[in-house]
Amino acid sequence: MIKTKNRADNTGFLYRKLDFFLFVGLWLWLAIFQVAQLKQDFWKTYLSTLLVLVVVQLPAMAFAWYKPVLRKKLCLKQYLYLWFFCFVLLLPLLSWGWINVLSESVGPSLIFTAALSSFAFELLLCADRFYRKRAGQIKWIKKIRFENAVLMSLVLLAVILSAMAVSSMGNPAYDSPKQLLIGFEFSLLQLFRHWLTFLSFTMQFLLMYLAGYLFFMINSRLLVSKILKQKGLLLYLLSVLFTVALLYPFVGQLLILLPINDTFGRSIFLNNPFTLENAGGAIGIMLISLPVVLALQWATQNNRIVSLEKEKTETELHLLKQQLNPHFFFNTLNNLYALSLRKSDQTPGSILQLSELMRYVIYKAQQEQVQLSEELAYLKDYIELQQMRLLKPLNLTFKQELTQNDLLIAPLLLIVLIENAFKHGIEPAEQTATLSLQLSCTSDELYFSCENSVEGTDESNRGGIGLINLTRRLDLLYPGRYTLKTGLKNAMFKAELQLMLK
Repeated sequence: MIKTKNRADNTGFLYRKLDFFLFVGLWLWLAIFQVAQLKQDFWKTYLSTLLVLVVVQLPAMAFAWYKPVLRKKLCLKQYLYLWFFCFVLLLPLLSWGWINVLSESVGPSLIFTAALSSFAFELLLCADRFYRKRAGQIKWIKKIRFENAVLMSLVLLAVILSAMAVSSMGNPAYDSPKQLLIGFEFSLLQLFRHWLTFLSFTMQFLLMYLAGYLFFMINSRLLVSKILKQKGLLLYLLSVLFTVALLYPFVGQLLILLPINDTFGRSIFLNNPFTLENAGGAIGIMLISLPVVLALQWATQNNRIVSLEKEKTETELHLLKQQLNPHFFFNTLNNLYALSLRKSDQTPGSILQLSELMRYVIYKAQQEQVQLSEELAYLKDYIELQQMRLLKPLNLTFKQELTQNDLLIAPLLLIVLIENAFKHGIEPAEQTATLSLQLSCTSDELYFSCENSVEGTDESNRGGIGLINLTRRLDLLYPGRYTLKTGLKNAMFKAELQLMLK
């Protein structure tokens, strides 16, 4: 009988190489900008530009392609040295050499722009990665709801438009007796001189945006979450029409009364608050925001489900550990009992060794992960303690191929296979028993095999509650990232466990 869990396929290629594809996008856009204003020879110019730019951007693309591997294989200092070499040394040198080679056919501005864009783009990706790591540690960022983020954006937009409007005052290009146009201007001196006007504009712009925000909130908190969810699409659409009919004349009248209309021209809002343009704007806000609201509610519900599943998983893992600990406890008590009957001189040392094992089970086992070296020391102590109570000698081999001992794994996984070997194969043996262990580990993968001799072919030799619990723990801790095989052949029971650590 063989129990197998297949490892997950090598998916997520696009995710792992995302930085590379983003640099490819930058490469394409730089070429597009060169041909966007042309009236002929589009494709010829586009393709030739791509060929010119690929040489300049080669260091950035190559580094982005191998970036996931470099992060795993290199330490931080080595990684930074290589980054500095690619973007600070090689990129400018390659650009300078390419400018000299193509000086007669291509202007240096294109190559210079490509090099500078690649460097700036890499800095942007680094800053984004740093921000996302920091954002995960800052609690107040997590607490910002989407509605609050929209409100903050509206306040910021009102402030920016007001600053630009005040900065445009007195400029003949924008300011006339009939109306004031908002230009792309910013003057601290103007803001200081007309700070009351700036505050007035800000409040009025904000009031305009809050009118639309009101319809968005009604749609999000009431119409979608209550009526659409419980009553269906038809009643939702009718409720939208009712809400707009009830509110839009009053909102329209309020906006008409704002002094900002006289400043920027009466064309902002018509004199009639009942005009259908106002109703169309309100309906448009509610319908356009509908997919966003649905997506946010789905995400909230999905997060709630994930949270409940995580709590369930943690509870189940705790129960599985509680089942594992008594099993080990009873086995070790039997060991001490056997030694005391024999009045062995090894009893004091065994008690001390047992205390270390129990300390590991009680404290270390409560952690999510432990170092492989700690788990390995626990296995060796357990085997030595078990050997003391055997009446027959044990033919033991333990092969180890480890690249590093500080890798992290879930505690008390490997011991289950050894416990199963002693319980069902070695302890009942009337002849010399055999136990062959093999452990090999790299930074990405761990392989452990446990092969023991068995006498007889009874089904009990094939494992019990220990292997069942192990399989369930692996499902919870390494879903889709492990392989567990057990089989009986030629009076040898073999269990193989393969873990994908990353």
